[in-house]
Amino acid sequence: MFRRMARSLTAFVMIMSGAVVGVGAAAGTAHADECYTWSRTLSQGSSGGDVTQLQIRVAGWVTSGERLSYDGAYGARTAAAVKKFQAAYGLPADGVAGPQTFSKIYALQDADCTPVHFTYGELNRCNSDWSGGAVPAATAKANALKTMWKLEAMRHALGDVPISVSSGFRSYACNSAVGGSATSRHLYGDAADLTGSPSLCRLAQQARTHGFSEILGPGYPGHNDHTHVALDPSPYWSAPSCGI
Repeated sequence: MFRRMARSLTAFVMIMSGAVVGVGAAAGTAHADECYTWSRTLSQGSSGGDVTQLQIRVAGWVTSGERLSYDGAYGARTAAAVKKFQAAYGLPADGVAGPQTFSKIYALQDADCTPVHFTYGELNRCNSDWSGGAVPAATAKANALKTMWKLEAMRHALGDVPISVSSGFRSYACNSAVGGSATSRHLYGDAADLTGSPSLCRLAQQARTHGFSEILGPGYPGHNDHTHVALDPSPYWSAPSCGI
C-alpha cells in the first residue's frame, strides 16, 4: 500500500511540475511509473511493444466471447477495448490511449506490473519459479499476468468486489497431485479457479465478457465448488447450473 501511495504521489508531483518527457512523448505523459511508462499517445494505426503492453491491460474489456490479440497492432478491436476501459473508469471514451488513460493504468498496477488486486503468489501456489509446466517458465508467468489483468477488469465490472483465486499455474507434478486434467490450461499459466463471493454462477456469467475463452463452472463435472476461467485456443464454456 505504501509503495502504491508513494508512486501516486511521485506521479502527481511530476505532472503538477510539468515534468519533462522523453523524445516522442505526448504532452502531459509523465514518466512516473515503476512498472512500465508509455511515452506517446496511441491510437488506431499505432504499432509496437507499447501497444502490446496496452493490450495486456485492456484485454479484459471486450464483448461476450471476444478475445483481444496481443499483437502490437492498434486496430479497431483494441480501440473498442480502450473505449470500454475508459468508460468503466469515468474517462472520456474516445478509444485513444493518452495521458488520462495511462494515468489510470498506472494507478491500477504495482511495480511488478501486476494489477493492484492480484499477485503472482495468488496465481502460483505450486512453486517459486513457474517451471515444470507445458510451456517455459517465462511464458507461464507472462500468461498469468495477462490472466490477472482480465480478472482485474472482471472485478471492477462486478463492483470492485474481491475475487478469490484458489488455483492458478501448476507444474505437471502439481497438476497430477490434485487430479487435474492432463491437458489442463493450468499447465500453461493462463487459468484461474475462482471461489468465494460473488457466487460461482455470477463469476461464470461475468467471465464471458472479459476475454476468457474457457469457462467451466457449476454443473460441469468436478466444478461445483469453483469457477474455472482460462484462455484456451479452442473456446469452450460449460456451467449448466448457471445457464452456460
